[in-house]
Amino acid sequence: MQMRFLQFGHRPDMVKFPQKDCAMKIAIACDHAGYPMKETVLEAVRRAGHTPLDLGTDSAEPVDYPDYAEKVGRAIQMGEAERGILVCGSGVGACIAANKMIGVYAGVCHDTYSAHQGVEHDDMNVLCLGARIIGPEPAREIVSAFLAARFLGRDPGQERHARRVSKIRALEARR
Repeated sequence: MQMRFLQFGHRPDMVKFPQKDCAMKIAIACDHAGYPMKETVLEAVRRAGHTPLDLGTDSAEPVDYPDYAEKVGRAIQMGEAERGILVCGSGVGACIAANKMIGVYAGVCHDTYSAHQGVEHDDMNVLCLGARIIGPEPAREIVSAFLAARFLGRDPGQERHARRVSKIRALEARR
């Protein structure tokens, strides 16, 4: 697999990370608070070379974020998407709901470091964003960081990440 390196911005929290040269399907959903940012997220996914799976909502009419978190979670569970992105007002509610689903590992990220590190160390597969917290440009950069990252736990010398993620999966199995 060929690796490219991306650099976002010039701030210390904008670090280099590897980008995979393979397209993924990305399930995307939002509630009414996240709706204004949805097109930005869809565009960022396409620009990164991946295929978005738009699961709604399709207006600013009030809806319940757990319903959309479930849609993204089911898409991942059913193998219809490799990763997901949820957008609500803060990112927190959608994240809580998504993490109730087996095999879904969601994290709220409002910076690029958390977005790529969550994948690299924790095998995060759902990015949660707060549309009332960040603007369009940070959202683009955060989505790009999330999509470009890969889990490092299978790499030589990085086995500690696989061990830790195995413990998370064991907690999930004991529910």
